[in-house]
Amino acid sequence: MTSPDPFEAGAAAEAVVAALRPLASAGRAMAERAYLKSDLEFLGVGVPAVRTAVISAARGYGQLGRDDVLAWARALWSGPLHERRVAAIEVLRRYAAVLEPADLPQLEAWIRASRSWAYVDPLAADIAGAIARRDGGAWARIDAWAADPDFWIRRSALLTLLPGIRSGQPDRERFERYATPMLPEKEFFIRKAIGWVLRETSKQDPAYVAAWTRAHLDQLSGVTFREAVRRLPGPDADALTRAFRARR
Repeated sequence: MTSPDPFEAGAAAEAVVAALRPLASAGRAMAERAYLKSDLEFLGVGVPAVRTAVISAARGYGQLGRDDVLAWARALWSGPLHERRVAAIEVLRRYAAVLEPADLPQLEAWIRASRSWAYVDPLAADIAGAIARRDGGAWARIDAWAADPDFWIRRSALLTLLPGIRSGQPDRERFERYATPMLPEKEFFIRKAIGWVLRETSKQDPAYVAAWTRAHLDQLSGVTFREAVRRLPGPDADALTRAFRARR
């Protein structure tokens, strides 16, 4: 039985990038950079391949502790390359179980620096949300996110609710406390996030979503409304659509 390789965060980060470089596609890189409106450099490697590279590297190190996980993610994030940020997120995703509420400030810093749904959404939903599902001590900071001046942070507060919803334990009170004050906002990414949370909720509790949507028809944007009714039973969606159009 072979022993795990010694772990050094910088070397681990460079090993992932080295595994990705032969997969680079200039055409894909150009298209993704334009799509994300990013100033970063791009190799043109998709998320599944980045995830595979992280998993392959991780297998050589055995079980990593929290400090090593965070150091690896920081080393990856430090370079101005899109795939490095994706890899950092995949490291955090793989080792999410060792992360703690005390790591939320670091996640928040990355979210603020990201300014793109491509990084914000997994950091919020898959990482911060996973921490909060496991440790209720995380919610005090996430509650503050819901009123933050940065709309990416406000979006993140909403998206941290998704793991609870998907596991059949939605936090309706927190959703309403976060979402209701945001309904007048014009920012597309806020409107979309509210609708996204409603759409996910509707897969398990369509009656709640139908009732909440009807109660807020006068405040819902078209984006939020369309997402909210997307997975509702046909009769409910049709009735709400008629009511929504009548009030426009």
